Amino acid sequence: MGASFEPITARYFTMEIDGVAHRIFVEEAGQGIPLLCLHTAGADSRQYRHLLNDPAITSKYRVIAYDMPYHGKSNPPDKWWLQKYALTTRDYIAQIRAVWAALELVNPVVMGCSMGGAIVLKLAAQFQHELRGIVGLESAAYAPGRYNQYLHHPAIHGGEPVASYTYGLCAPSSPESSTRENWWYYSQSGPGVYAGDVHFYSIDWDGREDLKQIDTTLCKVSLLTGEFDYSCTPAMTRAAATAIPGARLVIMNGMGHFPMVENYPVFRTFLLPELEWMSL
Repeated sequence: MGASFEPITARYFTMEIDGVAHRIFVEEAGQGIPLLCLHTAGADSRQYRHLLNDPAITSKYRVIAYDMPYHGKSNPPDKWWLQKYALTTRDYIAQIRAVWAALELVNPVVMGCSMGGAIVLKLAAQFQHELRGIVGLESAAYAPGRYNQYLHHPAIHGGEPVASYTYGLCAPSSPESSTRENWWYYSQSGPGVYAGDVHFYSIDWDGREDLKQIDTTLCKVSLLTGEFDYSCTPAMTRAAATAIPGARLVIMNGMGHFPMVENYPVFRTFLLPELEWMSL
């Protein structure tokens, strides 16, 4: 019996971010409206494998998921060892815009989860004239208190605590095979990468003023959060949605913090109507 290949194209490209070359890994499937997917802190594009294989989505959307620098199959920049990795809002925006430009995306929908769900709010505020819309999964405009010194500590195993912490953010009803899959991705994160991402999410990030700039007549906004998420709670996402006139809010029953990987069959029932609205 021959191999059964998935309809995903995976490749590398080199791009510049602030004049520095970066080798980036990207996966894509489908055709149509560009849908750029942003993974969570310390993880990589594998979180979107189910979405990349969903013909109900790829029949209308060109789904693109990339690994951030330092993550997954993407390399850190040259001489990365000379500085501590600490992601900032400015760096994150520059990186996404560089990918956006390198792949020549026109009026994309950008979907991100967790820290990706935060930064899409900033994208909608700054670049709404260039966007069809944003889909924020587990989105918060402000999420202090997540960072601590033990996220990267010489006396503590680098992968297992982070993987186990994030495992606990999944819904109790999500299949163990899927929640363990996300655990596995997190356990493979490079030393200090999760801590560096949380620096953005919990120390540098504050998008509360940005929400006031979003015009949903120019850029559609859908915010979806799992009922069991205690990192970005439903109340935090509701506060963001309330501050954006015209935003759509969905509290996903039975879901946790990683909907696209922890329980995709349930997640897609919430996502498909939002993507259909985005396509109109």
